Amino acid sequence: MQITMKYLKCCLSPLIGLALAGVFAQFSARAADPADSAATAAKADDPEVAVITTSEGTMVIQFWTDAAPKTIANFKKLAKEGFYDGTCFHRVIKGFMIQGGDPNTKDASKEAMWGMGDPGYKIDAEFNDHPHVRGVISMARSSDPNSAGCQFFICHGDPSFLDHKYTTFGKLIKGDDVLEKIATTPTHPQDRPNKRMDVVSIKIVAISSVK
Repeated sequence: MQITMKYLKCCLSPLIGLALAGVFAQFSARAADPADSAATAAKADDPEVAVITTSEGTMVIQFWTDAAPKTIANFKKLAKEGFYDGTCFHRVIKGFMIQGGDPNTKDASKEAMWGMGDPGYKIDAEFNDHPHVRGVISMARSSDPNSAGCQFFICHGDPSFLDHKYTTFGKLIKGDDVLEKIATTPTHPQDRPNKRMDVVSIKIVAISSVK
């Protein structure tokens, strides 16, 4: 009986080795599967965009990742946290821009403070060579270049005098008609729209999901 078991062990050892080698070969083949590589490449070619749903319709912003990476990361972070949901475009100047992103605008009783809100911190400026033209999104700030936080504006005109002084970080690729509606709405003193221009939500999604 002992001789038989020894014989079986000697015979089975090479077979076990071959079986394990086969398993590792299959695993390696899967790891190098062209389909997986293609999926990774597709993901890299499927950048994220911001879908801004407003009371007047939907706008879609594509980011300039080469221009202001930290600004974009901050904007995405706030959007994913729902920070912008329920705010409004509190400052509108036809031919210039529409400004939003202030958390104070969620509360009508704080109207006197609209335009002063922030996320509790400031981010450094990332001035770049992308010009301020219609549809471009840029960060609002105070007189301090490094005072942006959450407020942004979308250009309705071509305010080139802001170039290299404010951080541009993307451009409208859908919803120019919505921009037009908001930018041309009647306003009263302090450039406040007579009718509230709500930002229902800002969602960060893959561009392929936007139709």
